[in-house]
Amino acid sequence: MKTLTLPIYNTQGQEVDTVKLDATVFDGSIHTPSIHQTVNAFRAAQRGGHASTKTRGEVSGGGRKPWRQKGTGRARVGSIRSPLWRHGGVVFGPHPRDFLFEVPKKIKALALKSCLNAKVNENSLIVMDNFALGSAKTKDAATVLRNLKLNTKEKLNKSLTVLLLLDKIESNQELALRNIEAVDLMLARDVNTYEVISHRKVVVTKKGLEEICARLKKTIKPSASRGAKKDS
Repeated sequence: MKTLTLPIYNTQGQEVDTVKLDATVFDGSIHTPSIHQTVNAFRAAQRGGHASTKTRGEVSGGGRKPWRQKGTGRARVGSIRSPLWRHGGVVFGPHPRDFLFEVPKKIKALALKSCLNAKVNENSLIVMDNFALGSAKTKDAATVLRNLKLNTKEKLNKSLTVLLLLDKIESNQELALRNIEAVDLMLARDVNTYEVISHRKVVVTKKGLEEICARLKKTIKPSASRGAKKDS
């Protein structure tokens, strides 16, 4: 299996070193079903499930029978809160529920591994030695992104979204990046499939990449990618 090598850039956008990608994780295979299952589970977990309607027993009022059962010539009615009546209860309306469903750890790891391989195949994975900023100014963070040829602006740029994965996050980095809507910042060890697949570019520090590989290697075995599609 051929080992892939990526350049390492500094904050000035200069290539300062190279890194050999771990062949256990970056083997070029993409397992689409695991990505689909993991993304669906992530999005389902974000649903609140708070929609609620009242049944005829929960609507206020309606305890007295409107008129006697027989002798009026009218249809029999037991409550003014019948679902047939205006202001009545709802028969099959929504009630609070949990949309969460579990996905096996190996499937999650395989999905994340597949997304990272896809980013490498698309030349959308950028490795940095670090993301040190001299100050908490947005201008400094934007300069670093421009040096990496990431044409992001302070306003939302839908054509290019960037996921910045760091091994540790400092306060000045959070302050400098919070006004750049096209950039999302998070710890590399906490990254998930949905975050990777929903961004056009992924920028990760060398140490952060090592943490991701170490996390995936604990779960994924070489046989886990059996049947995966391998892009040439």
